[in-house]
Amino acid sequence: MKVSIWDTYVKRQDGLIMHFDIVVDSKLTDKTKVFDFGRDYLKSKSFKSEELTSKKCVFCHIEEAIEFMENEIISKGYYIIEMENCN
Repeated sequence: MKVSIWDTYVKRQDGLIMHFDIVVDSKLTDKTKVFDFGRDYLKSKSFKSEELTSKKCVFCHIEEAIEFMENEIISKGYYIIEMENCN
């Protein structure tokens, strides 16, 4: 499966900047849906953060999905790669 990677930065309430990628099927081109996935992920966190906006979440590139990513995308629509200050 080809996936689109959306590079995302969101400021946490404590001032740290979260950096994560939202990974979706490359056929999904609706930015609003991608942002909704990001918002869903942020709601799962134990801390508050700024609102995710188009200025903080941008398309980066397309790549081939790893099997566990693909399985999660099939089951819930997206996969998150946590990179900085996500926990």
